[in-house]
Amino acid sequence: MGQITRTLRRGLDALYLTGGYVSALFLLAILSLIVLQMAARWTGMVVPGAADYAGYCMAGASFMGFAYALNEGAHIRVALMLQFMGRYRRWGEVWCFGVGTVATVWLFWYAQKGARTSFRFGDISQGQDATPLWIPQSVMVVGAALLAICFIDNLVRVLFTGTSGVKADISDHAQSE
Repeated sequence: MGQITRTLRRGLDALYLTGGYVSALFLLAILSLIVLQMAARWTGMVVPGAADYAGYCMAGASFMGFAYALNEGAHIRVALMLQFMGRYRRWGEVWCFGVGTVATVWLFWYAQKGARTSFRFGDISQGQDATPLWIPQSVMVVGAALLAICFIDNLVRVLFTGTSGVKADISDHAQSE
């Protein structure tokens, strides 16, 4: 059983890290689009749809990075409140991860439903790019799925081990000093 748990843990951590890397690639794509637009403006040219693609990349960078950021302690959390709960902190964490799990599973469900609807009806963006909307929406769906998996993972960890996989955030370090 221990080997299976270690393998699953490594796989999930690799999945979250991959989401972080994909998020970074989307940020580099935003940078490239901005530089391309600047160069085009200096030469009197136009890059059709660049602003729309930058927006898609922003959504991709956000959603693909959410799970990695959660485990790294980069999300705003209720750590201050949890610290004051003392011996009941574990149950506070269970409640927080439970609410987070419900919210992200709900987000994933409606995001995939929206992407499927866009695909079925052939929705395209209203900008110059005329991109089929299911493409950027699919990135959001994958990111929402990653975040839901991460919340479920942390909820299960808190329930069975008493600790989550979230690295200590700034407020946790401040109290320990």
